[in-house]
Parts: sequence; structure tokens; C-alpha cells
Amino acid sequence: MEEHIRPIRILHVTFNMGFGGTEQVIRQLVQNLPADAYRNEIVCIDGFVGEMGQQLQSEGVTVQTLPRGQGLDVRLAGKLRRIIRRGGIDIVHCHQYTPFFYGWLASLGLSAQVVFTEHGRFHPDRYRYKARWINPLMARLTPALVAISQATREALVEYEFMPRCRIDVIYNGIQGFDPDAAGAAELRRELGIPASDTVLGTVSRLDPVKNQRMMLEAFQQFHQQHPDSWLLLVGDGPDRSRLEAYARELAVSDQVVFTGFQSRPSTYLQAMDVFLLSSHTEGTSMTLLEAMSLGIPPVVTDVGGNPEIVTHRQDGMLVPTEDPERMAQALEDIVSDPAFQQSLSATAKQTFNHRFSVEVMTDAYRRCYQRCLGR
Repeated sequence: MEEHIRPIRILHVTFNMGFGGTEQVIRQLVQNLPADAYRNEIVCIDGFVGEMGQQLQSEGVTVQTLPRGQGLDVRLAGKLRRIIRRGGIDIVHCHQYTPFFYGWLASLGLSAQVVFTEHGRFHPDRYRYKARWINPLMARLTPALVAISQATREALVEYEFMPRCRIDVIYNGIQGFDPDAAGAAELRRELGIPASDTVLGTVSRLDPVKNQRMMLEAFQQFHQQHPDSWLLLVGDGPDRSRLEAYARELAVSDQVVFTGFQSRPSTYLQAMDVFLLSSHTEGTSMTLLEAMSLGIPPVVTDVGGNPEIVTHRQDGMLVPTEDPERMAQALEDIVSDPAFQQSLSATAKQTFNHRFSVEVMTDAYRRCYQRCLGR
């Protein structure tokens, strides 16, 4: 008689399941790990589920919330520990540092194996005195440490005092978008953008760390030479009113469209001819990957994980941060040379398929889980 093997039970511990890169990675893992071999649950320690978590709940995924108190909340670790024991959890996959701390603490002495993924860093990064003492111990007692880019791994080494040799890099992966030319054309009509005009754009939280102020400056310079160009800023955030005011100050507000938050931004992406990312820092940008999956040439700042994704003048363009002139020139190089633009587009899609698809990422984490369990 064939022996029945129990599915591996994974508990993802995160802040919440709103819309963001970390949340997308968790969703992709939950939806794409083989259902017959893995069972996934999620715990949100910010005390609320969020929109993406609600979508997963509607699909039958267990998503729980635990309110986190101020300071060191030992009771939170105790509640997590009860969930781990009651659910027979095999893998506690902690996403970001604070969930890692509580997931690690909750798992001490249990058979569950801890996986920590660092999804990104604050800008500017900083040292924390306590990290020097606790993090080397946590790292030593954690079976798997993962960073989403080489740059993120180096930050863990420098600022979190974790051993480089213990940290694996697993790049984010997503389900690529299917082309929808008709939907993109309809969106342009709704926005009042002529089909022949050039549309630049981004999908991002409007936040100072994303540096859309520099993007507006680059667009102003590009627009002077290309008056039939537009800039789409898809997203919302604390910097929106300041960016709208700055667009008026630069006298380009009539050509800049602030769409607000969009839960399904793929149609907006497909309305773009070039994708822009002007961040001060990045791990592995999910929206950059989404754009590349559609073959949209990207122009991105040469920071964080961006140069690990984009190879300059092969599948996109890299420009220095705080250099709107270079970004404007990169846009000019692309738009003025249709053959070059087409080459970037084709190679961007190839890069995505070979390195950043959901299948590549899911398989890497599957092998990580298997190693942790000695299988």
C-alpha cells in the first residue's frame, strides 16, 4: 500500500495583507505551491487583514489577525506559539524583521522550522544597537535566511549583523500579465490621451522614498521636446498633494494624470510605452516585474535590487538617482529609436520569463522548505 504523505503546513507571518510587494509574494506562494503537497495559513500581526488578505479568505485561505501591542509584546509571541502548535505547523515563514522576531520567539523549542525573508529596507538605512547582540543568535538558530536581492542581503550583513554565508537570495516572482491591447486603447480614450501620443508612467506608492519628484522633473524636460507625451502616476500615498502641486509648478499638470489607487493596475501598465521607477531604494520591485512581463521597456534608478533586474541598454535603462537630466535623456534614447525600443521590449520579456516568473520563485521556496525539513 502506498504511504500517504501529509502536506507540509506553512504559516506565513506578516504585518498585514494589504497591497504591496511583500503581500504579493505571500499571495503568489499561497496560490502557486502545489495544493496536494502544501497547506498555507497567514497571520497578520498588525491586527487587520487588508484587501489582499480578504481576497485570499474568499478563496478559502485561513487568514488570522493578532493585534500587536506597543514595545516588546511577549503575549503576541505566546499567541503565535499556540497557533503553531494547534495547527501542526511545519514551516513558520516570517516576512520582514518584526514578524521574524516574533515568529522566531514563538517557535523556540518547537519542531516547526523558521524561514525569514527580508523584503526590503528603509531609506536611509540605520544601525540598531540591540541588533548587534540578538540578530547573530537568531540567525544561527534559523534554518533559512532569505533576501530578495543581493543588495538586500548586503544590508542584512551590514545593518543586521547576519552572516552573509547563511543568506540565500530568492528574487521575487509574479504571474505575468496577459496582453490586453483593446483594454489599454479604451483606457487611453477614457483618459483623453490620443492613441499616437507617448505615455510614460509608473505604478507605485506616492511616497518620498519613491522619489516621484525627480520623475516629474525628468518628464518636464522630456515634454519640452515631445509635447505629445503624457505621464501616468498610478497609486496613492502621503506625497500625492505635494506632487500634484509640483506638477503645477513645473507647468506640466495638464499632461500628468494622477489615477489614485488601483487594485488592478495591469490595464494602466499596458497603456504605457515606457515604465519609470525613480526610487531612492528598492528590493525587487513587483511593478517593475509586471511591466517587464508585458514587454514595456523600463527606465529605473540604479539603486538597490534594480541593477540586478535590469541590464543597461539590454532590457531597460539604468540612471542615477536625483538626476532628472539622465532620466530624460534615457527616455529620449528609447522614444527616438523605434528599433531600440522594440529590442528593449523583447529582451525585457525574456528576462522576466527566465528569471522572475512565479514558477521560478515558487520552485526556489519549495526547495528551501524541503531543505529545512531535511527532505
